[in-house]
Amino acid sequence: METEEKMMTGEESFRIITEMLNKTRVNISMGSFHLLFWGWMIVICSLGQYILVRYTSFAKPWLIWWLVIPGVFVSMIYGIVSGRRAKVHTYAGKIWMWTWISYLFAMFVLFTVQSKSMETVSAYILILTGVPTFLSGIIIRFRPLIIGGICFWVFALFVAFAGPVIGPLGVPFAMIAGYLVPGYILKYRVDHDTI
Repeated sequence: METEEKMMTGEESFRIITEMLNKTRVNISMGSFHLLFWGWMIVICSLGQYILVRYTSFAKPWLIWWLVIPGVFVSMIYGIVSGRRAKVHTYAGKIWMWTWISYLFAMFVLFTVQSKSMETVSAYILILTGVPTFLSGIIIRFRPLIIGGICFWVFALFVAFAGPVIGPLGVPFAMIAGYLVPGYILKYRVDHDTI
């Protein structure tokens, strides 16, 4: 019994690699839902808390953040359903998925460790959020997401040093720069097949 191995030309190899990368990019770019969903969720919560703190006498303005809990379930259900619909599952796609799952675990640990001093947690959240955002941009070779990750780190510095009056506004602006702008660009490119 003789086995024949067909040697691929450089052009065939390049074509196969390019096809796999493009499929990965399109699958991952469907994640624009998560960027837009969480971008708007955090903008609404952070601005809501800021307004409640600055302009009302509401005793527990942080209660607005409870909206995040149903948001986690919406995000998970969407991820499961879209993952089942995906035609191609690639290694890069799995790296992307596990990057964000590890971020979720890191956030859980952060909230557990910082539970007694939540008023200082915003800068840490932005620092952590920059990591998977930046890495996702690298994985799918999408510059706006890379820049979004960097914006999270810049706004973390702003939140840490701008003071209690203006510092909290860094969170919604970070979400706009880090999630919403790249999310809408990604959605537009997917909708127009330019990824």
